Amino acid sequence: MNHFQGMEELLQNFLTEATELLSDVDSKLVELEQRPNDKDLLNTIFRGFHTIKGGAGFLNVSELVNLCHLTENLFDKLRSGQLSLNPELMDVIMSATGVVSHMFTALHSNQLPAPADPALLAALQTALEGQRVATPAVAAVPAAPSVPAALMLPPSASEKSDSDVNWQQWQNALLNKPAPAEATPVATTTANLPATARTVGRRAPDQSDGEGVRAGRREADKIAVAATESTIRVDTNRLDQVLNLSGEIGLAKNRLNCLRTDLLQGKTDQETLREIDLAVSRLDLLVSDLQNAVMKTRMQPIGRLFQKYPRVARDLSRQLGKEVELALEGEDTELDKTMIEDLGDPLIHLVRNAVDHGIELPAERRAQGKQEKSILRLSAQQIGDSIIIQISDDGRGMRPDVIRKKAVEKGCIDPDAAANLSDDESLKLIFLPGFSTKDAVSDVSGRGVGMDVVKTKIQKLNGRIEIKSVVGQGSTFTIYLPLTLAILPVLVVHCGKQPFAVPLALVREIIPIEAKEVQSIAGKATMVIRDEILPVYSLAKLIGWQRTKPPAYGVLMQSALRSFILAVDSFVGRDDVVIKPLE
Repeated sequence: MNHFQGMEELLQNFLTEATELLSDVDSKLVELEQRPNDKDLLNTIFRGFHTIKGGAGFLNVSELVNLCHLTENLFDKLRSGQLSLNPELMDVIMSATGVVSHMFTALHSNQLPAPADPALLAALQTALEGQRVATPAVAAVPAAPSVPAALMLPPSASEKSDSDVNWQQWQNALLNKPAPAEATPVATTTANLPATARTVGRRAPDQSDGEGVRAGRREADKIAVAATESTIRVDTNRLDQVLNLSGEIGLAKNRLNCLRTDLLQGKTDQETLREIDLAVSRLDLLVSDLQNAVMKTRMQPIGRLFQKYPRVARDLSRQLGKEVELALEGEDTELDKTMIEDLGDPLIHLVRNAVDHGIELPAERRAQGKQEKSILRLSAQQIGDSIIIQISDDGRGMRPDVIRKKAVEKGCIDPDAAANLSDDESLKLIFLPGFSTKDAVSDVSGRGVGMDVVKTKIQKLNGRIEIKSVVGQGSTFTIYLPLTLAILPVLVVHCGKQPFAVPLALVREIIPIEAKEVQSIAGKATMVIRDEILPVYSLAKLIGWQRTKPPAYGVLMQSALRSFILAVDSFVGRDDVVIKPLE
């Protein structure tokens, strides 16, 4: 039953504003724990609860009004000095914000939320009376929703090429299904560039390991996906720029129409041709500027994602008896909206992993001469066309020998292979499915699922992740991402007369292929490039074409997963493709 019939628009506007307010309140609460007497923080949090309560009252959501009213009164006494903050009281407040978040989940479905737990309401009332409260179970902050990744698929069968393509074989290779193809290609295809590349969504199998999972998370994720994918907030200055460029393009089009009329009337003098050349150049520049301006409307500050992680780190450190402060840097760094949504789960895994595995207990840190409180840093910066996100801790670091031993015990790798790994290669074993250094399963970790999901999701964003660690000093995880996935720079290559495109971010170099340099190892074609043995995969064979002559060039491809050589007939150069969903 829809309890908000006729008020859907008002409800959605309330939820949009209230969700942002609650997220801001959560981050401010973590700051307040460090500065309990900060009047500005107390006033900001008070106003947040007051605003949410007002909107809920207008919509007659009484259960939400009651909870916010008690919390608002509590902050009124805190800011007036009638009450003082302590860890137990903060736990109660954090529980209240968690329940408010779950109430928003019900409202997203146009349903009235269930009443808050009477124990929580009683704890808030006890705190208002100035009595000490017991620590309640801290409500979890729902993780960011997972958004389906996109896989590149070739043009439709109706688009012509120099011979028939075995599209089923190509799709099988892309989806890792059994097929005669030698390997999974990273190539994307375009029938006649600059035609647009096509994508089709495919959700990976559910690999949730229970980390941070509480009642209602799956439902919350589904609702959040629907809520976040359809809207975006854009600076009006950026929209004004798009509007101005659209007007300029209209003028350029009119000029070209006039020149076209002149041509049809037989005017082919040098002055007319020069004017056409200038008009086309002007239009090309304006279209490029418009493309960039439109892309900027999709860019969002990553701080909107970052601001929920201090709460995650705080709750988990309290649960584990550790002292951790999450410091944020580069919150103004902008990234494509869809990529920000896809980063939610990987970053939660990395933050939780750092608090659980990386950071020591206070007694252990004291024994090592460290400060009892650990500083966990989450930063973002843009360098060129890449976004770099780092999560670093000052904890115990990672021991390659222990990781190798655990990987062998868990059956993730055989002993001989483990013995031949370098220390840096050993660190990457934590990304293997099923790997865990924990012997016992807990609510936090130990199931062997988590870091492999992190790597998989980063790869689906055309990114990569690297690890640096020093025993006793800490670990740093660095994520490299493109600015956007909507427009993809590609290298255009040919197989026969058919153009194909491969992501430029994965291309290391282009090399000539001579038959004498291709060697067969275990029945597979390989080449040695600077002492590195790389497999050679023929693009023609991957898509099921018959070869009439050996390929002339190899595109050395490198992803976070593997390196290989893609054999092609020729190459054209760089181009851009626009990513669009299939109908």
